[in-house]
Amino acid sequence: MAEENVQKLLDMLYEMIDEAKNAPLSNDKCVLNRDEALDLLDEIRAQMPVELKRAQELVRARDEYVEAKSKVYESEVLTAARAKGHDIVTRAEERSREMYRVANDYSEDVLRRTEEAVQMALDEVKQTRVRFRAASNEQMQRRREELNKSLEKNDKEDK
Repeated sequence: MAEENVQKLLDMLYEMIDEAKNAPLSNDKCVLNRDEALDLLDEIRAQMPVELKRAQELVRARDEYVEAKSKVYESEVLTAARAKGHDIVTRAEERSREMYRVANDYSEDVLRRTEEAVQMALDEVKQTRVRFRAASNEQMQRRREELNKSLEKNDKEDK
């Protein structure tokens, strides 16, 4: 069940990213809701220990079954079951670490790309403001010159 939950959460995260809108002027970057993405990652992190615990419970249950069922072959079966149990736990732990690492790497990459997109947008806004101020100042200067010329012309006509 926990494995299904982790898979479902990973599917939800994938879908969120797949459906995210492209960042302005970029085809390989997207904008997504950081809180929703972080919430999904927190849920995945929370589910990983549950999945590991379930794997350990399965190993224990198997060990008990083998011991009760076959006392005659106890040493061989118990040795094999423990080795297999150890292998299952080791693989589950490796899988858990890998999933954690991949989720963190992915999240870090998404957040980095989002930060870059936001920074580019901010830089563009700053540049636009500078151009606007320059154009506005230039237009105001022309209006003043026109007004001064008009005043001078009116003064000459009045004399």
